[in-house]
Amino acid sequence: MTVTCDMMVSEDGYAAGVNQSLEHPLGEGGERLARWRFERPDENAAEIAAIATAGAYIMGRNMFGPGRGEWDDEWTGWWGNDPPYHAPVFVLTHYPRAPLIMEGGTTFTFLTGGIESALEQARAAAGERDVAIAGGAATARQFLSAGLIDELRLHIATAVLGAGEPMLEGLDDLNLEQISAVQRELVTHVTYRVVR
Repeated sequence: MTVTCDMMVSEDGYAAGVNQSLEHPLGEGGERLARWRFERPDENAAEIAAIATAGAYIMGRNMFGPGRGEWDDEWTGWWGNDPPYHAPVFVLTHYPRAPLIMEGGTTFTFLTGGIESALEQARAAAGERDVAIAGGAATARQFLSAGLIDELRLHIATAVLGAGEPMLEGLDDLNLEQISAVQRELVTHVTYRVVR
């Protein structure tokens, strides 16, 4: 079983723009990071499909929604009634919440025990399949810093944000070995092995 992480980033290394909010989930200008997914889905079909093959996912609270503090139980995620995961999703949070069962086989389970506990539960849920760290950037950095990611897949969009949420900030000792790079019109997909 491999622990993977797919992250969209700008050419200057930001995983989201400034001022993330309900109106701007990827921050101001951050929607440019995802153009390749929506404007060129056919030419990026293999990379899009690979993101959705894990047996379980882990994400931070900020990836699940814009709220902070106690939960708004009306909020069920950005994705509507049928999220794209179709597998168990473990959401890291400081505030307990009952599991949220969605259509298509996605269940959001909210965990307060930290990243190691979340990974243990995700591995058990995934069986023989991979576990994916779904983001956001702060969550990915925590897992990278702890040496818990095996494969990092950066989708580098043809966009410069200038400011925002940096993907690799503070990971000065991170050692990456490039496995592959595929260049397309709106994005370059780079896969790295995390060397320990």
